[in-house]
Amino acid sequence: MFVAEAVGSSFLGVLIDKLIASPLLEYARRKKVDTTLQEWRRTLTHIEAVVDDAENKQIREKAVKVWLDDLKSLAYDIEDVVDEFDTETKQRSLIEGPQASTSKVRKLIPTFGALDPRAMSFNKKMGQKINKITRELDAIAKRRLDLHLREGVGGVSFGIEERLPTTSLVDESRIHGRDADKEKIIELMLSDEATQVHKVSVISIVGMGGIGKTTLAQIIYNDGRVENRFEKRVWVCVSDDFDVVRITKAILESFTKRPCKFKTLESLQENLKNEMKEKRFFLVLDDVWNENPNHWDVLQAPFNVEAQGSVVLVTTRNENVASIMRTTASSYQLGQLTDEQCWLLFAQQAFTNLNSDACQNLESIGRQIAKKCKGLPLAAKTLAGLLRSKQDSTDWNEVLNNEIWDLTNDQVVFFLL
Repeated sequence: MFVAEAVGSSFLGVLIDKLIASPLLEYARRKKVDTTLQEWRRTLTHIEAVVDDAENKQIREKAVKVWLDDLKSLAYDIEDVVDEFDTETKQRSLIEGPQASTSKVRKLIPTFGALDPRAMSFNKKMGQKINKITRELDAIAKRRLDLHLREGVGGVSFGIEERLPTTSLVDESRIHGRDADKEKIIELMLSDEATQVHKVSVISIVGMGGIGKTTLAQIIYNDGRVENRFEKRVWVCVSDDFDVVRITKAILESFTKRPCKFKTLESLQENLKNEMKEKRFFLVLDDVWNENPNHWDVLQAPFNVEAQGSVVLVTTRNENVASIMRTTASSYQLGQLTDEQCWLLFAQQAFTNLNSDACQNLESIGRQIAKKCKGLPLAAKTLAGLLRSKQDSTDWNEVLNNEIWDLTNDQVVFFLL
């Protein structure tokens, strides 16, 4: 069944297409119920537009989850009706054989004769199913309005905006618990292993989403020892699109500090090679997802002309990605913050502009929320941002008792990103 295999709003799109292409449409015209199918299509199109919003909200709102479950159940019912017509068509074709009619369409649909008991039974059964589906579809459409689902919402929860590209800039006063990690990686960057074995040493930081890989890379990038060690420092936010041309252009523009006019990979790499020549550089490739070693080989081709001791620092969630790129024996596995570190991060942002009495009254709830963040800085910062300047304990308890905490850490991050 295609419904079971599809995800998001796509299954409704497939269902609408299948309705249009199926013998059901021709049967509806002959039985003068084609307006019903047209109404189905219009209603399903409106529902399809809000499915993404519903999928975001279902974890927090039980009514929305029930609505989605009912919708998917109804989609199965509609698919069953379509499949029954398709089966009936094939059976009729085998029984009746080729027809003299010149209508190609009529050869594909069953001849539902008025005096044929089997056809009469089939028509009655289908009529009942169509009426039932129509009633349920109307009810689901009405509930969609009652739930205030929005059209065109693509995938964020808790009202968080779309994630922006990362940069090297960071406010270190808002960072807690990463000093030891920073020292270990800087020590590795300046070690004999990094400076003697390879002209370019590639070090990878691996950890789950929201654990603070980007933040760690930022404080390393801005450390005075790193700034003094390397002639050029470059930051590139890679994300899930490992576009070699785009990344190469970004590196070249960072080296030259001016817009790049070159468009082909050949010209970009040739100019980058010239800029890198005999220079010791530090390059951060943040949030890498690429698992194709060939793409990495092409990207790093110009790096072989630089001075001894250059370093590429990669952040990724995926150990496979890290193993493709790194030159060190192993990746640096970034761990979670302690509960106290999470609390300090949460409190610093959540209590902004609150008076001392409000802070004291909300501290107990805040510490419980911070503990539920399970050492994830992203969760602490995001939830603190939602509660910033809110003095009503009702808002804080709503976050504390939210169903999001029933999820795994990875699922929590998915809804917060």
